Amino acid sequence: MGMYQKVRELWKKPKENMPELWRERLISWRKEPVTIKLEHPTRIDRARSLGYKAKQGYIVVRQRVIRGGHTRPQIKGGRRPKRYGTRLSLRKNYQQICEERTQRKFANLVVLNSYWVAEDGYYCWYEVILVDPEHPVIKSDPKINWVCDKKNRSRVFHGKTSAGKKGRGMAGKGKGFEKARPSRRANDRRQ
Repeated sequence: MGMYQKVRELWKKPKENMPELWRERLISWRKEPVTIKLEHPTRIDRARSLGYKAKQGYIVVRQRVIRGGHTRPQIKGGRRPKRYGTRLSLRKNYQQICEERTQRKFANLVVLNSYWVAEDGYYCWYEVILVDPEHPVIKSDPKINWVCDKKNRSRVFHGKTSAGKKGRGMAGKGKGFEKARPSRRANDRRQ
């Protein structure tokens, strides 16, 4: 069994496999800022499988998001019944929200992908892999230089990352996914 395989096995049940480390991490992470830039990824196996490389131009950021429901913005005018609901149902998962917030914070970088790191009763933590499209190392690498293209700069807001695709219902093909493509909204317009 290789190193990455062992790390992957540990992360299948982190609370059981590393309880003291898990507890210490959560206590320290709660005190940290919402967005924090890291030297190395916490889950090296997951980061590598999602495209991270330990070279210039790649950045890893840990992003925190509050768990639970969302509330509508304050009602300004009108007295219709639908205005009085305070609950807001987003069609986004926590991971997608984390990616979007990270992209807004680091506007000159491009979100490549993200993965789950931890959660407790109040927060959820994800690590987001970012790429610098202006860096010469990235520009010269044929495997990743597609991020330098202008159309891929805002890919996270278009739901092009794996979390975004999952939220848009693009996870599967064929039977049961007839109304998912090109998008749910486009399918509604077509009907």
